[in-house]
Amino acid sequence: MTTDTLKLILEDTDGTQLETSCTRVAVVWQGKEIWIQHDGRGQLLIGVDVEEGDAEYANLLVRPLATNLMSLQLEMEPADVEGDDDDHVHGPGCNH
Repeated sequence: MTTDTLKLILEDTDGTQLETSCTRVAVVWQGKEIWIQHDGRGQLLIGVDVEEGDAEYANLLVRPLATNLMSLQLEMEPADVEGDDDDHVHGPGCNH
């Protein structure tokens, strides 16, 4: 049985843990909401909310650091506002 529920463990600075669950969770990082959700097939989806009128796209860069650790970096890239096409459909080849 697959589920799209995430089991979360929140930990305070003193080590106290609180367990809860949700469908999606976000972390506000560098002023952007980084959303994490389970896709129901054993994978995590991670995305950054883009708001109407944003002048930059947010790129997430993941790098392995150790066997059980990775680095996640948020990098902003200017949006091509002049070349925007209102009829554009986002797909795997559009790099958005």
